[in-house]
Amino acid sequence: MHKMTKDHTSVWNNCIKVIEGLVSPQSFKTWFQPIQPVRLEGQALTIQVPNKFFYEWLEEHYVHILQKTLQEELGPNARLEYLIPRKTTAPAAYKGPTLSKDLEKNYGQVPLRTEKIKNPFVIPGIKKVKVDSQLNSEYTFDSFVEGDCNQLARSAGWAVAKRPGQTAFNPLMIFGNVGLGKTHLAHAIGNEVLNGFSDKTVLYVSSERFTNQFIEALRSNAISDFVNFYQLVDLLIVDDIQFLANKQKTQDIFFHIFNHLHQKGKQLILTSDRPPKELQGMEERLISRFKWGLSADLQVPSLETRMAIIQQKMENDGVDLAHDVAEYISHNVRTNVRELEGILVSLIAQAALNRREIDISLAREVISNFVEDITTPKEVSVEQIQEIVAKHYSLSLEDLTGKSRKRYIVIARKLSMYLMKQYSDMSLKNIGLAFGGRDHTTVMHACRSIEDMLNEKPQFRQVVEQIQEKLRR
Repeated sequence: MHKMTKDHTSVWNNCIKVIEGLVSPQSFKTWFQPIQPVRLEGQALTIQVPNKFFYEWLEEHYVHILQKTLQEELGPNARLEYLIPRKTTAPAAYKGPTLSKDLEKNYGQVPLRTEKIKNPFVIPGIKKVKVDSQLNSEYTFDSFVEGDCNQLARSAGWAVAKRPGQTAFNPLMIFGNVGLGKTHLAHAIGNEVLNGFSDKTVLYVSSERFTNQFIEALRSNAISDFVNFYQLVDLLIVDDIQFLANKQKTQDIFFHIFNHLHQKGKQLILTSDRPPKELQGMEERLISRFKWGLSADLQVPSLETRMAIIQQKMENDGVDLAHDVAEYISHNVRTNVRELEGILVSLIAQAALNRREIDISLAREVISNFVEDITTPKEVSVEQIQEIVAKHYSLSLEDLTGKSRKRYIVIARKLSMYLMKQYSDMSLKNIGLAFGGRDHTTVMHACRSIEDMLNEKPQFRQVVEQIQEKLRR
């Protein structure tokens, strides 16, 4: 007969020594290290777990391991009981959903069982994949091509990966337009942390998934479990944070999670399609915290960077691509890396299916399915764009590059910047210099304003199409 206080610690220590060799280091740290043995009565071992969600996760994912190890220690009739501390007037121990009336009297004697328990606090995505990261293992620093367009963000990300939570870059916000590699870089940081710090718990989550989890937690009356879960994380990566806009309650809960992690020296990484100061529908207290660390932007890759991306992608796929074909693709696909990679995948598939050589002719056919017009000149000069836009708006070059804030001049100036970004390989910094020494953030804002006008004003779109037609001649 086991004594109540004599052997519960040694029994549990023996169990977790075995368990440690059966699960990943991340899972062991997250789900077994926080457990405390409480007492041993006969063949019933009582353990204390942090919360109800913790208990449910153990029962759903690790019941077989617990059963095997405990039976080896205490015999075939071993039982495991859970104790969940609660600040309520209810009994402290959790009553399992399938308890018999006799067991209910003992406040939580939950026999080991093999059937799965439906988890009332469902975290979409986590239930079916590893809880320790949800990272894409293919997104690494090795597969991330560095260039002038992303050098600051990449360097900051590498520093964070080597010293998570210990640099001035906390939070690290990576922002830029769609398809420029924000998600790739965020995953790369997470994967590097996992490789270098086996004791760190890393979690990637999109803002949409975070919101859905929060809604489910509200519905299930499990907010404390939701918060406790996120507070276990050492590195939290939240993708597309801009989608929390105008979601007041979700922002409130994220604010508290952010504060807790930051105060504990945990690392936060956020991605967005715009810098913090341009986030609309977001609480000011959140925006101020986003500015605590470093905001690093990703720009459209230059011609040289696009060439490097193409060569790396093709080498990884075992394809020998001629230099002139790579150059042709680089000149005609300028929008973002995602579109570029999609074209390369289609190019390889077409060559394989049709048994054709990958040449400029095949590249032109594939690109025509993605790009509306591939007859655009390879390069349009600054002077050409400024001259055509100024003439269209009846302005002088001095008006276009000067400081006037008249609305029609501002629109013409922004449109010129937008067209330079579309029709040349100039960096944002150099485009700004061509307009009286403005900085690259001004150019980014100008391009975004024009894109909004193109989406919202059909008449303006017609004007831009007319100017583009002149540039093609």
